[in-house]
Amino acid sequence: MAKELQPLIDTQISVITNDGRNIIGILRGFDQTTNLILEECFERVYSVKSGVEQAVLGLYIIRGDNIAVIGELDEELDSNLDLSQIMAPPLKA
Repeated sequence: MAKELQPLIDTQISVITNDGRNIIGILRGFDQTTNLILEECFERVYSVKSGVEQAVLGLYIIRGDNIAVIGELDEELDSNLDLSQIMAPPLKA
């Protein structure tokens, strides 16, 4: 899988972890075990009672064995979302 990440270097990606966290940041590097280095990183925290909150993480490393899904983020589409109006249960509680 690591080879497929090369075109995503220096782009904003979304990572869903095995424990249900949604972490977004700019991919700066990775290794053969899919450990990721993300910069300007934040976590989107979902709730059924209030809108999506964003927790700033800064520079972040995610272990490859904790990654469920990696996807490229469409920055234009993402910037048009009103996160305060999106309510959803967390992926895992």
